[in-house]
Amino acid sequence: MDRGDTRQFSRQDLVFTTLLKVEGDGWAAYRVKARNLSTRGMMAEGDVQVAPGSLVSVELPGLGWVDGAVAWKQDNRFGVGFARDIDVELVSA
Repeated sequence: MDRGDTRQFSRQDLVFTTLLKVEGDGWAAYRVKARNLSTRGMMAEGDVQVAPGSLVSVELPGLGWVDGAVAWKQDNRFGVGFARDIDVELVSA
């Protein structure tokens, strides 16, 4: 699921803790810290073994579980491109 470079979209700096599930790990849930959010993706931080292309699902406040794929990873931070556009206002409310 290649959503392209989502960094071109306006991001909101939001910091909140959430759950992330990883497909290749039996959909095990990990607690991660969201650092910013846009309609097409987010940056997260946490001790999760993911690589670019990994399929994930993230639980977003006000929206529930949103599917996506890891776009990049550097140290313990990584970007997730969502499979669908989200309403950032619902998450930040």
